[in-house]
Formats: sequence, C-alpha cells, structure tokens
Amino acid sequence: MSATTTSTTTATATAGTDPTMDAIGRAVVAGRAGETRSARRQLLELWSETGVTGDPLHRCSLAHYLADLHDDPAQALAWDVRALDADAVTEQRVQQHHAGLHIAGFYPSLHLNLADNYRRLGSFDAAAEHLDLARTYAPALPADAYGDTLRTALDEVAEAVARRDTTRRPSAPGPTA
Repeated sequence: MSATTTSTTTATATAGTDPTMDAIGRAVVAGRAGETRSARRQLLELWSETGVTGDPLHRCSLAHYLADLHDDPAQALAWDVRALDADAVTEQRVQQHHAGLHIAGFYPSLHLNLADNYRRLGSFDAAAEHLDLARTYAPALPADAYGDTLRTALDEVAEAVARRDTTRRPSAPGPTA
C-alpha cells in the first residue's frame, strides 16, 4: 500500500467521512498484516501533515497506532505519551467520528499501554500508577471481545509488574506480536 497524503484523501472523501481517519485505518490494517515499515511510514506522514496543533482525535489515533509499530519500549512509550493527548479530544469530536465511541473508552487502553511500556523499561512504580488509572477507567470498556481483551491484558501486565518481569507479553500488540 502506498503512502496516502491528506490532499489525496481529501479529493476522494465522501460526505460524512474523515479522510485522515480512513488513512489511519488503512495503515493499521497494513501494519497488522506485517507491513510494519510501510504502515509506520504512512502514519508518520500523516503525523507530519496533522502537526502538533491538528485535530486531537487524529493526533491521539496516530500516536496510539504508531506506538504499536515499535518493538523498542522507549520508542513506544514516547508515542503512547503523545496518544494520551486524548484529554484534548472532546466527546463531541469522538461521536462525530463514530456514534458508538466514547472518549472514556479510550483511557483504559491508553493507560494500559503506558503501564506496559514502563514495565518493560523496569519502571515498575510508574507502571503500577498507570495500571491503577487503567482500572479506574475499565468500567467504560464495552462488554464485548475488545473489552475482554483489554481486561485480560490489564491482568497480564499487573502479574508481570508483580513479578518484576520486563519481557514482552506474547499478547502485546505490535510487529512481533
């Protein structure tokens, strides 16, 4: 899949679509299919186009998925910190993108990812803090496979923190998952 630019996606957008979110979705699919370098390049291009003052939903989504494309926990952590910029995303903006989404549902995953990266870096106190925050927001998770996956991951990361284990979880998202 070739890199998609905002100008290209804007020209092909239909009413009610978000070309940037569509491009993010295509890059995520490519990354999950093993095209890590291509997906990372596409997302980084979108990140450059969006900029630090761009749409917070775009920034949060881009950073969240870019973090998943890094094996190095320090690099993933840097992107996950940027993804937590979801504080700037409003409920109205999330609903505009997809009526079934709620901003509260973003936080368990964002804090879980931070906890897992801090754990992999050996910063167990910081990992525990983000696990606590993720669990605080966990009631906002849907009662479906996605919610179950995150709840299971929370338990896995908590167990790894308790063991002071810094190895990558087999169920962690990313290029070697």
